[in-house]
Amino acid sequence: MVIGICTVELHLPGNCSLKGKRRVVKSIITRVKNKFNVSAAEIGDNDKWQKIKLGFSVVSNDNKLIDSTLNNLVNFIENLCLAELIDYDIQIL
Repeated sequence: MVIGICTVELHLPGNCSLKGKRRVVKSIITRVKNKFNVSAAEIGDNDKWQKIKLGFSVVSNDNKLIDSTLNNLVNFIENLCLAELIDYDIQIL
Protein backbone atom coordinates (compact mmCIF):
# COMPACT_ATOMS: atom_id res chain seq x y z
CA MET A 1 0.00 0.00 0.00
CA VAL A 2 1.30 3.43 -1.00
CA ILE A 3 0.00 6.68 0.47
CA GLY A 4 0.30 10.06 -1.22
CA ILE A 5 -0.03 13.30 0.71
CA CYS A 6 -0.22 16.76 -0.82
CA THR A 7 -0.40 20.09 1.01
CA VAL A 8 -1.31 23.21 -0.93
CA GLU A 9 -0.99 26.84 0.19
CA LEU A 10 -3.13 29.43 -1.57
CA HIS A 11 -3.55 33.21 -1.35
CA LEU A 12 -6.86 35.06 -1.76
CA PRO A 13 -5.97 38.65 -2.70
CA GLY A 14 -8.73 41.13 -1.99
CA ASN A 15 -10.74 38.80 0.25
CA CYS A 16 -12.06 40.59 3.35
CA SER A 17 -14.09 37.99 5.26
CA LEU A 18 -14.00 34.43 6.54
CA LYS A 19 -17.32 33.85 4.79
CA GLY A 20 -15.70 34.61 1.41
CA LYS A 21 -12.78 32.35 2.25
CA ARG A 22 -15.07 29.47 3.25
CA ARG A 23 -16.95 29.76 -0.05
CA VAL A 24 -13.70 29.41 -2.02
CA VAL A 25 -12.41 26.55 0.19
CA LYS A 26 -15.67 24.62 -0.19
CA SER A 27 -15.67 25.13 -3.95
CA ILE A 28 -12.07 23.94 -4.36
CA ILE A 29 -12.50 20.90 -2.10
CA THR A 30 -15.75 19.83 -3.78
CA ARG A 31 -14.34 20.12 -7.29
CA VAL A 32 -11.10 18.30 -6.43
CA LYS A 33 -12.89 15.46 -4.62
CA ASN A 34 -15.28 14.97 -7.53
CA LYS A 35 -12.55 14.97 -10.18
CA PHE A 36 -9.75 13.03 -8.44
CA ASN A 37 -11.50 10.87 -5.79
CA VAL A 38 -9.15 11.95 -2.99
CA SER A 39 -9.64 12.84 0.65
CA ALA A 40 -9.44 16.58 1.29
CA ALA A 41 -9.59 19.03 4.19
CA GLU A 42 -8.56 22.51 5.24
CA ILE A 43 -5.57 21.86 7.50
CA GLY A 44 -4.31 25.26 8.60
CA ASP A 45 -4.63 29.05 8.63
CA ASN A 46 -8.31 28.70 9.54
CA ASP A 47 -8.68 32.25 10.88
CA LYS A 48 -6.69 34.07 8.19
CA TRP A 49 -8.89 35.72 5.58
CA GLN A 50 -6.47 35.66 2.69
CA LYS A 51 -4.56 32.41 3.22
CA ILE A 52 -5.73 28.83 2.63
CA LYS A 53 -3.89 25.64 3.51
CA LEU A 54 -5.43 22.44 2.16
CA GLY A 55 -4.41 18.80 2.55
CA PHE A 56 -5.15 15.94 0.17
CA SER A 57 -4.44 12.22 0.44
CA VAL A 58 -4.77 9.24 -1.85
CA VAL A 59 -4.06 5.52 -1.40
CA SER A 60 -3.02 3.11 -4.14
CA ASN A 61 -0.59 0.32 -4.91
CA ASP A 62 1.23 2.30 -7.64
CA ASN A 63 3.71 5.13 -6.96
CA LYS A 64 3.44 6.52 -10.47
CA LEU A 65 -0.34 6.73 -10.29
CA ILE A 66 -0.21 8.62 -6.99
CA ASP A 67 2.48 11.01 -8.23
CA SER A 68 0.55 11.68 -11.43
CA THR A 69 -2.75 12.16 -9.58
CA LEU A 70 -1.32 14.63 -7.07
CA ASN A 71 0.56 16.64 -9.71
CA ASN A 72 -2.59 16.82 -11.84
CA LEU A 73 -4.53 17.87 -8.74
CA VAL A 74 -2.15 20.79 -8.11
CA ASN A 75 -2.38 21.88 -11.76
CA PHE A 76 -6.17 21.63 -11.58
CA ILE A 77 -6.32 23.89 -8.50
CA GLU A 78 -4.01 26.41 -10.13
CA ASN A 79 -6.13 26.44 -13.32
CA LEU A 80 -9.36 27.04 -11.36
CA CYS A 81 -8.15 30.63 -10.82
CA LEU A 82 -10.10 30.91 -7.55
CA ALA A 83 -6.91 31.66 -5.58
CA GLU A 84 -3.20 32.13 -6.24
CA LEU A 85 -1.00 29.07 -5.67
CA ILE A 86 1.79 29.99 -3.24
CA ASP A 87 3.37 26.62 -2.55
CA TYR A 88 2.71 22.89 -2.53
CA ASP A 89 4.40 19.77 -1.21
CA ILE A 90 3.90 16.17 -2.33
CA GLN A 91 5.03 13.22 -0.24
CA ILE A 92 4.72 9.55 -1.14
CA LEU A 93 4.97 7.10 1.75
